[in-house]
Amino acid sequence: MNVPESLQYTKDHEWIKIEGNIATVGITEFAQGELGDIVYVDITTLGQAVAQHDVFGTVEAVKTVSDLYMPVPGKVAEVNKTLEANPEKVNEDPYGAGWMIKVELSGKPEGLLSAAQYKELIGK
Repeated sequence: MNVPESLQYTKDHEWIKIEGNIATVGITEFAQGELGDIVYVDITTLGQAVAQHDVFGTVEAVKTVSDLYMPVPGKVAEVNKTLEANPEKVNEDPYGAGWMIKVELSGKPEGLLSAAQYKELIGK
C-alpha cells in the first residue's frame, strides 16, 4: 500500500499536499481500492469557499457513490479536468494524475494525519 511520506492525510481518506497557499487534494490509494473502479468524479464547488470537513464533491464507483470531504478550509481554485473524461486516473495514479482539486487556503488546517498516523488508521 503506497502512503507517500511527503503528504498529509485525513480520517476520511483524502490526501493533501500543501505548497505555500495552495493545497492539492485527492483520495488515497486505500480509498480508491475500497471503492473499486471509479466511473465518475463530480465536483461542482469550483470557485466556492468550502469549510474544512464539508463535502466538496462525490466520486462514483461501480459499487457505490462516496462523498469527498474538504481536508482544509479554502476556496476550490481548480478542478482536475482530466477526470471528466478519464475518471479511471484516480484508480491508476491516485497521488499523481488522479488529483481532484487545488484549494486556496483560507485558514490553518487542523487534524491532518502524518503518513505514519494514516498507516496506523488503515492498519498497514
